[in-house]
This record gives sequence, C-alpha cells and structure tokens, in this order.
Amino acid sequence: MAILSKTVTVEKYLAGVRVDSFLVKHFRSYTSWRILRMVAAGLVTIDGQVAATTQRVHPGQQVTIQLAEPPDLYIPPEPTPLEILFEDDSLLVINKPAGLIAHPTGEIPDGTLINAVQHYLDKQSTHPGLERPGIVHRLDRDTSGAMAICKEHLSHRLLSIQFQLGRISKSYLALVEGVLTDDQMVIDLPIGRAPGCSSALMSCRADALEAQASKTSLRVVERFPKHTLVEAKPRTGRMHQIRIHLATIGFPIVGDEFYLKGGEIRPLVWPESEREQVSSLINRQALHAAGLSFAHPLTNEWQDFQAPLPDDLRQAIELARHGQT
Repeated sequence: MAILSKTVTVEKYLAGVRVDSFLVKHFRSYTSWRILRMVAAGLVTIDGQVAATTQRVHPGQQVTIQLAEPPDLYIPPEPTPLEILFEDDSLLVINKPAGLIAHPTGEIPDGTLINAVQHYLDKQSTHPGLERPGIVHRLDRDTSGAMAICKEHLSHRLLSIQFQLGRISKSYLALVEGVLTDDQMVIDLPIGRAPGCSSALMSCRADALEAQASKTSLRVVERFPKHTLVEAKPRTGRMHQIRIHLATIGFPIVGDEFYLKGGEIRPLVWPESEREQVSSLINRQALHAAGLSFAHPLTNEWQDFQAPLPDDLRQAIELARHGQT
C-alpha cells in the first residue's frame, strides 16, 4: 500500500490526550498498538514537529500521520446492494433492507450491514479498509428503513450526541393486527427486560426488570377491514419500543415473531410449522423506519430523509386493504 499522509485538527474535547489516543479516535481501522508504533517510528508530526510517544495534543493543533502500515482492524467487505438516500464526505443515509443485522456477532459473523457498507466505501477509496463505517443507531434485523452511518470520527461523535439528547426525529410505518378506533394516541408505558426471558426481549408488565419510562405517539394512516396502518413516533429510545408498545395495547405488528396481543411473548423456540403461520401477509415484522431527521453533524443544517417502502411491505398493505388476514 502506498504511504498515505493524513492531517487532522485537534478538537476541544480531546484537549490533553496523548497523541496516539487522539489518532486512534480518528483512524478507527487501526489498533492502538499499531498507531503507537507509527508514532514511535517518527511518522507523526504535531504542527510540523515530530511527535514523541508521550506527547499530548491541544485544540487547534495539526496532527499529521504517515500511514506506512495497513489497517489491522479489518471488516470483510461484502457486495450486498445498498439503497443510498444521501451521501457526502462524512455521512451516509441508507434504506436498510429487512434481514440484515447491523454488526457481526458470534452467531452471525458476516452478511451484516457493516460488511456491506465497508464494501461500498472500499469501492470509492484508493486505500481500501482505511475508512471504517460508524453505526450511530440500529434497526432490528427484520425492520427496514432509514439508517445513518458516519464515515469519520467527528460526525460519528456529534451525531451520537444528538441521539443521546433526543434531538433526532424518527417516524415508522407499522401494519398492525386489528382496527384502531382513535385517530391519534400516545402510549405511555414503562419498558423493561421481560422476566424469565432472553435479555433481548422486552416487556411492559409490572414485573419487568429495570423498567424505564417510554412514550410512543401513534397516528392512524389508514384503516382496513382487519388491520390498521399506523405512523409511530418514539419519544424515547427503548429496545423494541414500538413493537412491545403496540402489542401491549392489543395491536401487535403483523408478522412479529415474539410480541403477541396483550404483550405476551412467544417462546424463543417454537415449531417451524407454527413459525410459517405468523402471517400470510408478510414473512417478517411489518415495521419500516420511514422517516429520519436530524441536524447534519458538521454543517448543522436540518436534514429530513424519507425511506421508500420495500416491496414486501407494500404488498402486505395492499393485501390488508382487501381484507386478507
């Protein structure tokens, strides 16, 4: 790999950190020991002067590194097609397809969204692997829709802060079982971990563990003979919030594997024949992250993104419109 020179400016919040720690923040595809080795080799300068391994950085300084070694935090790129809603030098917004989890896990080591994004970024780069995508928020594996992914450190940090402070606007479309009578409502029910279940399952029951206040605003978009299409806007950010809130009030999302009417939870292990009968309308939960809005982390301009409905959910809505169950 040709030696690439990169210069970054020290931000205020990183004042006083060691130069290697500062560089690890900005070059997330490198381990800390490899960065430190390049500092020790004299490949890093601060305002034009060769940096010592123990030197600390201060706001406004220019730190330049000669990337003489290849990245060693490697994400295998995979050519999964991506629908790009927006892109600039710091940010990607995609329309995530259902069936993709965000990151590799022990059970799913590849075939994830991050593998697909790494492939997309590598195709545009003269130094594949240098850009390491940063996922700020997640969607469930079987939820489709808008997701923001950052290309570099500062945008990732600033957008993460917006999420933590609740300054992001998100809207979802959900096809639910049953016909809601109220045009609008707010579900205000605490959510915690479901007792006696996997830590990945949630509950609104009184005995839920570590429950936190949770609110979801609902608006009826269209009523069908046996279903309702609703817009859901989470005011808080709990795991599975929309799914468990809708199920608890008696209107579970069509195709949901686990959350049943009244907030009951289907066992984690159940027959494949029964699994196939969850819904004839769609073979996954009918939930789509249709809208995502936030201030651009670097320009501060308000951005509003709309993710088109995928074909499977569009077809399910049409079937529900004609009364199919």
